[in-house]
Amino acid sequence: MDKNRQTVRDMTWIALFTALLAVSGQFQIPIGPVPITLQPLVVMLAGSLLGAKRGVISMAVFIGLAAAGAPVMAGGTGGLAKLVGPTGGYVFSWLLAVCVIGWMVQKMARHGQIALWQLILAHLVGGVAVVHAIGFAWVVTYLNLPLTMGTLSASLLIFLPGDIAKAVVGAIVAQAMYRAIPALRPVSKG
Repeated sequence: MDKNRQTVRDMTWIALFTALLAVSGQFQIPIGPVPITLQPLVVMLAGSLLGAKRGVISMAVFIGLAAAGAPVMAGGTGGLAKLVGPTGGYVFSWLLAVCVIGWMVQKMARHGQIALWQLILAHLVGGVAVVHAIGFAWVVTYLNLPLTMGTLSASLLIFLPGDIAKAVVGAIVAQAMYRAIPALRPVSKG
């Protein structure tokens, strides 16, 4: 495949995941300063399907659009104030999350194949642990919350069951996508 065709294909996938990230934030359950959305699922899929480099570009485009005021954030909002508000840590964590997921998937893949449990592990580490480590620290600092069991329950533990389910669903969807579109299969680089 020539380089121009590959570049166009990469840009298309990056744009698609940027759009999916924006759309997945429009369906939310407002439970406080940080709503529950499907965005973590899209982040996990971006890492699994696009890899680290294209995944980061997709997240960076989303963040750039949000900073410019495009209504891409949860609930159809945008702007710098919203981007650096209570949810900012989660949004910025996606840059590292897709890197970790993409790297883990690439390292664990053998001949374009990766086991379901390996995808789930990559999603749990990158899409749950990394995202919540950064996001929780950000929201606690931003809102000046005390580190109590109540804060932990309301600002972290409430998200974990849903995000663990998203990690499993994301792994199943990623494997289905690898079968449907072989070009998305992870390539092991030693």
